[in-house]
Amino acid sequence: MENGTIVLSKAGRDSGRLFIVVGRLDENYVLIADGRLRRVDAPKKKKLKHLKMIGFDREVARLCGGELTNRILKKQLSLYDQSESVNLA
Repeated sequence: MENGTIVLSKAGRDSGRLFIVVGRLDENYVLIADGRLRRVDAPKKKKLKHLKMIGFDREVARLCGGELTNRILKKQLSLYDQSESVNLA
């Protein structure tokens, strides 16, 4: 998984929540954030096997170099969440 990947947590306390990958540690772990509970300055370390890939956000991937903010993460996830709920209805 690469930076900007939108994922759904499958395990742990945050199960069922959407996050965006903001960093990669090694072949088994990534750093995820959502801008609310897990902020950009304190991302959560999560195993890849506990995540389900949902989509990809080019805007976030482009900004992961240093200009990424919690506001941007929240906005992009809310846009994605709204479009998914419309598609499911």
